Amino acid sequence: MWMEHPGWVLFGTWVAALFTLGIATFLYKDNPVYKFCEAVFVGISAGYWFVSYFWQTLLPKLGYPFYAGVKTMFVGPAEWGWLVLLIPGTLGVMMLLRLVPKAGWIARWPLAFIVGYTAGLRLITFLQSNAMTQLQNSVQPVVRYDASGQFLGWESFNILLVTVGTFAGLFYFFFSQEHKGVFGRVARVGTWFLMITFGAAFGYTVMGRMSLLIGRLDFLLADWLHLIR
Repeated sequence: MWMEHPGWVLFGTWVAALFTLGIATFLYKDNPVYKFCEAVFVGISAGYWFVSYFWQTLLPKLGYPFYAGVKTMFVGPAEWGWLVLLIPGTLGVMMLLRLVPKAGWIARWPLAFIVGYTAGLRLITFLQSNAMTQLQNSVQPVVRYDASGQFLGWESFNILLVTVGTFAGLFYFFFSQEHKGVFGRVARVGTWFLMITFGAAFGYTVMGRMSLLIGRLDFLLADWLHLIR
């Protein structure tokens, strides 16, 4: 393909490197170069996802089945199952009315439907994958033995730690009683567990961002400047 030509590869590498450096200028302060690079990145991303959804979702799941269903009305035995596609098609057209200033309020109806449907679907998914799984892992026997009957001290300690942290965290969120005395000390232990949990989650996020930074530095030093291999 023409994009595999060495000249185009070199051109693409330079463009990517310059845009990377342009985004990095935000570390100094907000500037026109950063805003330009950000706008180009957002625009290209929006265009890419639009084309991707059009060819991979809209046409295969709505356009082609709708055309085939309408075709059965004139050729062959008529089928009526395709009429259900009018619902998502209508909602999609109503969503596009957001671009029309005087009819933009119509887009609120399909948006409300999408938000409600997605919230209900995610609720069931997270309830099964997160809440029930965590609840199951929190009520396991504290004392653990292997198949031969040998006591597993480290696994037992881990389960005990998770159990104590779970109940102590629940004590912290119990606001109908003042956090004093034994109740307050247990709630304070729950605060420590919560701080450790949030710190671990934040550290995981930072490590993910660091991996992205390392990837861009590797691109600049290896693919662009050829300083490392």
